[in-house]
Amino acid sequence: MTAKHRILEAGAERIHVVEQGSGPLVLLVHGFPESWYSWRRQLPVLAAAGYRAVALDVRGYGRSSKPQDPAAYRMLDLISDNVSVVRALGESSAVIIGHDWGATIAAQSALVEPEVFRAVGLLSVPYTPPGGPRPSEVFAGMGGGQEFYVSYFQRPGRAEAEIEPNVRGWLAGFYSALSADTMAAADSPDPHFIAQGGTLRERFPTGALPSWLTQDDLDFYAAEFERTGFTGALNRYRNMDRDWEDLATYADSPIKQPSLFLGGTRDASTMWLSDAIAAYPQTLPNLTGSHLLDCGHWIQQERPDDVNRLLVEFLDSL
Repeated sequence: MTAKHRILEAGAERIHVVEQGSGPLVLLVHGFPESWYSWRRQLPVLAAAGYRAVALDVRGYGRSSKPQDPAAYRMLDLISDNVSVVRALGESSAVIIGHDWGATIAAQSALVEPEVFRAVGLLSVPYTPPGGPRPSEVFAGMGGGQEFYVSYFQRPGRAEAEIEPNVRGWLAGFYSALSADTMAAADSPDPHFIAQGGTLRERFPTGALPSWLTQDDLDFYAAEFERTGFTGALNRYRNMDRDWEDLATYADSPIKQPSLFLGGTRDASTMWLSDAIAAYPQTLPNLTGSHLLDCGHWIQQERPDDVNRLLVEFLDSL
């Protein structure tokens, strides 16, 4: 069963997808700094289990459209892309599953378009309902004199100047910093924060790649970002206040569809947002399972067999 690449029209944008299998549609949404390729170990397994698995390049990544206007990367536009992909594939509904930023995109797609997205799976980043304080104010108050990476990403061109002179090396360091088998010791400087006048890369580990990342895998990721640059990917971070305003009518809203959460025990996202996981009885009232696996942030690549089993069980339960 061979995967096929397609370019789909999503309104004025074009979205690249990789599709494998037939049956009920499952839309797979990646995070930062990744690609449809992050689902390479899920596509054939979901297809063999009887599902039409479709992994996309999110707007700004890979072979999808890359609008110049930073505001074109707001959450409502990405939700619209997902709906357009479902319709362009000839379907009226799908299960949506996301990792990292893709988990937030998947969750809010399910929240805003419940008739289209009939169930949702979240990997690594827990669901937190819209609302609360303005994000930029929250991030500015973190770090105790250091700068949180989300704040560091805000100014156009700043992070690009760090990353783009050596994309392959930067990606290797970033992936290693958040992988269970290569991350620095707990008492080392936190790679999510930047010292005054410093860079993210200064705190990345050096040495062997994570066990899940081959040289060929790294070559693929690096080639994609060397071709596209990083601005489209980073523009997602530059819309968090816009999203906060756009989604204000959904403040504190639960996702009522069936849902699944998978997180890593050594992932900062899971640890920082433990209160969000504890709130799932209220925020995800139809949660079918919440599982913490012994891994870092790149859960579907670090623990593919366990993730595949849990995803198939979730999909079969629907």
